[in-house]
Amino acid sequence: MLDDIDELRTFVRIVAAGSLSAAGREMNLALSVVSKRLATLERRTDTRLVARSTRRLALTEEGQRLYRHAQRILAEIAEAEEALSHGRVEPQGVLRVGAPAALGRMHVGPVCRELVEAYPRISVDLCLTDRVVDLIDEGMDVVVRIGAPRDSALVMRRLADNHRVVVGAPAYLDRRGWPASPQELEGHDCIQYRGTGGRWRLIGPGGAVAEVDTASRLRSDNGDVAQDWALAGCGLMWKSQIDVQDDLAAGRLRRVLPDWHGDPAPVCALFPSQRQLPTRVRLFLDAMARRLNRGEGD
Repeated sequence: MLDDIDELRTFVRIVAAGSLSAAGREMNLALSVVSKRLATLERRTDTRLVARSTRRLALTEEGQRLYRHAQRILAEIAEAEEALSHGRVEPQGVLRVGAPAALGRMHVGPVCRELVEAYPRISVDLCLTDRVVDLIDEGMDVVVRIGAPRDSALVMRRLADNHRVVVGAPAYLDRRGWPASPQELEGHDCIQYRGTGGRWRLIGPGGAVAEVDTASRLRSDNGDVAQDWALAGCGLMWKSQIDVQDDLAAGRLRRVLPDWHGDPAPVCALFPSQRQLPTRVRLFLDAMARRLNRGEGD
């Protein structure tokens, strides 16, 4: 058990400073005290946290995991102390966020920037990837995803409604023409990326459903690359409306088959627990919801 919070504070300072001696100088502690606290922490956890060398400390895999959690724990303790001493909470600590690349670039990144500008004691670690991020194993505070998870022990907050639409650049549509029905998509060049595949399921008027097997010469595992290809006129793309709303508004892309769209794929935030949610996470969730529901992507 972690009985002494000073051990955690010392561990985090050691990692940040890069050595026991540097941490001792920053904390105004003797090297023997710093070394003893680290040894005690490793003994309590029955885990080797630091691989020691003559040049620089390196964290073990277990040490990296504890470091991420320790930073969050210490930030929450600091918030609680702030609230007790001043009657209000000054948001602080590292906000670790995961998001898909396109959504992160367009919306999550700007929200993180605004939070850092508004709250000097908040810092952000943003991971943009189109793979599914394991929030717990990777030490994230919150993960933003497109599409509600079917089965998750995490808490989910719906941030905005969303669905996939078919879009194409004016240059492509002028060259190849506009499909008049879902079936005509089979005769078009269609851009595919991981998450959509080659079979597109469209829902139309009156709940009609059409499943179309599309052909593609351009495939990518990255949504940004797929969108760049669509903008260059390489083919039609099946993409979340929230990812293409700016390009649609600016006329860089056009909506194809406007009466047809994909199944609901809301933008959701996942986090470990609703109870004692850090202030920085609440601020992020509220800011994301405001941005995604105002209908613009500036």
